[in-house]
Amino acid sequence: MNALAVVAASFLVALPATVLAEPSTSPAPLPVLNIEPDTISVMGVSSGGYMATQLAVAWPAWFSGLAVFAAGPWGCAQGTLSQALMRCMQTRFGPPDLESLHQRHADYQHAGRVGTPDELAKQRVYLWHGGQDDVVDPQLGTLLANQYRGWLSDPETQLKTAHSPLAAHGWPVASSTAADCSQGGSPYLLDCGVDGAGQALQWLYGSDLQSPTGEERGMLMPFDQFPFYDGHRLAEQGYVYVPKVCEEGASCALTVALHGCDMSAEQIGETFVRESGLNAWAAANRIVVLYPQVEPSLPNPKACWDWWGYDESSWQRDPLYDSRQGRQVQAIKAMVDHLSGLAPAG
Repeated sequence: MNALAVVAASFLVALPATVLAEPSTSPAPLPVLNIEPDTISVMGVSSGGYMATQLAVAWPAWFSGLAVFAAGPWGCAQGTLSQALMRCMQTRFGPPDLESLHQRHADYQHAGRVGTPDELAKQRVYLWHGGQDDVVDPQLGTLLANQYRGWLSDPETQLKTAHSPLAAHGWPVASSTAADCSQGGSPYLLDCGVDGAGQALQWLYGSDLQSPTGEERGMLMPFDQFPFYDGHRLAEQGYVYVPKVCEEGASCALTVALHGCDMSAEQIGETFVRESGLNAWAAANRIVVLYPQVEPSLPNPKACWDWWGYDESSWQRDPLYDSRQGRQVQAIKAMVDHLSGLAPAG
């Protein structure tokens, strides 16, 4: 492993209204539920935030909403590890050039590798960044906001940016059991007195969402990821949170929640999938939450989502990880299609 890869390995994403399924050596298949097609969103933190944006840009007709915590602009790494390290985490070589990213996006659109401008212009977007983030420079979050201002039909009504001046790197929660807001560190759930999950969901789905009462019912279940990825650096099992009414056949929304580096279930157990705050809001509002999982590997020891091309063929001159052809993008999209009853697994 070269020096840059070693540095990359250091990249940190990174209220349970649920009954947790018992651990199983043979996780069950991902269920098929009654998901409303126009209520599917995706969100993520750090490397998961970068991946969430890749999904939203690749398939904007499917993902009507996007929430990003502590990540930078779409396409930032441009398939280069050094770019990811020096311009998309820290900015010691200067911030990424949005014009070059605009050209990358235009080239992808011309080749049919991302969604159309009309589809992208309709999304709702929530962006959060901590002012003391020393892993992903806060100005990179500003660049993502600027990028989306150029894509959305009406940024004033479709885009919300949130900033916690004292927050470190991670996902903000309103919990005294999380990491100190200004210190950060594992498990990268930050006690900032900010309900990041609630704020994001209210922006994406409307302020009339019901606040959790703690009386709601639902189940967090492991599921078999193998039918969707065929060995492409994902873990053997992911998780899905299903409110009781959704399990019983009610029409429900769906959000995909992507962990950051050092935040997979193999690394921090079920902390993220149980304590992000999403499940409580989901149970109160008929929202299914899909938690895909990456596994640590030799090229990716911190279990980051692929936002610079590590999971693509090593001989590719221009890996397409951030397009519809990206292996992990395709795997997550296949999970969404299956869960929504839109397509069989495979």
